[in-house]
Amino acid sequence: MASPPQPDSPKLIRGIGLGTATALNMIDMIGVGPFITMSLVVAAMGGPQALLGWILGALLAICDGLVWAELGAAMPHAGGSYVYLREIYGPRRLGKLVSFLFIWQLSFSAPLSIASGAIGFAKYSAYLFPSLETQFGSREWTLHVPLLGNLQFGWVIAGTTFLAIGIVLIAMLLLYRRITQIGRISRYLWVIVMGTIAWIIFAGLTHFNAARAFSFPPGAFSLTGNFWLGLGAAMLIATYDYWGAYNVCFLGDELKDPGKTIPRAVLLSIVLVAGLYMLMNLSVLGAMDWHEVIGAAQSNNKLYVFSTLMQRIYGGWAANLITALIMITAFASVFSLVLGYSRVPYAAALDGNYFKVFSRVHQVYQFPHISLLALGATALVFCFFRLADVISALVVIRILLQFLLQAVGVIVLRIRRPEMPRPFQMWLYPVPSLLAIVGFTYIVTKRPDALKEIRYAAVILIAGLILYFVRAWRNRDWPFSEALPAPAEVRAS
Repeated sequence: MASPPQPDSPKLIRGIGLGTATALNMIDMIGVGPFITMSLVVAAMGGPQALLGWILGALLAICDGLVWAELGAAMPHAGGSYVYLREIYGPRRLGKLVSFLFIWQLSFSAPLSIASGAIGFAKYSAYLFPSLETQFGSREWTLHVPLLGNLQFGWVIAGTTFLAIGIVLIAMLLLYRRITQIGRISRYLWVIVMGTIAWIIFAGLTHFNAARAFSFPPGAFSLTGNFWLGLGAAMLIATYDYWGAYNVCFLGDELKDPGKTIPRAVLLSIVLVAGLYMLMNLSVLGAMDWHEVIGAAQSNNKLYVFSTLMQRIYGGWAANLITALIMITAFASVFSLVLGYSRVPYAAALDGNYFKVFSRVHQVYQFPHISLLALGATALVFCFFRLADVISALVVIRILLQFLLQAVGVIVLRIRRPEMPRPFQMWLYPVPSLLAIVGFTYIVTKRPDALKEIRYAAVILIAGLILYFVRAWRNRDWPFSEALPAPAEVRAS
């Protein structure tokens, strides 16, 4: 007689449609990034030719988005990249190592991404409350690592630090609920984000001066070594601002009709955000002297260029209002990041490739609450780091230990498993994947002091390899599953 079926454990809810998915992507992509990094991009290239960095960054984002669209539609499950990398490189062999390394780097890159939005929120709030930028302490460390060189670390404590920590805590509190309620919140945030950008674009274009916008410095497009280094630095920051179009891929088990929703949400959000970024940057460069924009980047603390713009056009009330709206968009980004990334350790734990506790789903609200709390807590620590360091470390680590593996992997998967159902297939395959590989390699290597973040990624990789092989040896996983003898009690049976 068959035993009675056991009650199923709580399941994730398929409650997100195309509109909500696109909104989540867009608020994740926009956040505080373009508002606080525009001056950094202009400074990297030394003038309004920085628009080239935004254009090339958008093309790279589209190429990478096509990678995500094909993989996401073919494997629409919670965890996104974890599932893709595991299946691409073999779930019982190399894929176990590669997918574990993805989760390992995510333990650093996801909280870095969350913290960057929170720090940006705090930095912009300093326009309203200048005393927040008062530093109470800072420290720099240098650690020599054999064969790799010196690793440099630094932290800073200021009023903005504590505000950033508070923002992460509020996002975690709001996400402690059902996914259907979160969908409604995301749509409200999307309206605020779009309204803020529309007002900035309107203000800039109605006071636009073409001579000012295109007053390139001498030799702006001379293809010297400094030009290529500046372009690489600008594209790195632009890449950070375009990232987030893949956010829905981590919510595959919570999407309606994911085979169609994922590709459409990914590509639609990239095209829409790229258009908004170009209009926003043009409007500012046409209404403000780009020398002043560079000066804001060099000051490091006074990065609220858009507040300054609105103050000059409409007065103090407009500057205060746009600052408040930008702070809301920054919070929206933190909200979306914590939501998306919290599903990845959950998926790995279900697969047995991460700590079991992360597989727990809240009995009432039905979401992976342990995973959400763990990533949020780690982000609190990174709130003590400098914004520029957080962004650079995030981009390089993510490219080397995730994006390049996926761009190569989509080709590998086509070769290894041509029969796999693919509701969406990359346009002009394999050209976008190859261009993504070239573009990512360029922005990682062609920057001033590029080795600094590459060393971070190397240390994380080496530590992850050691951790994986120790766990694999103890658990008799690949590559030790066939080499180790079975335990005595198993042999006896």
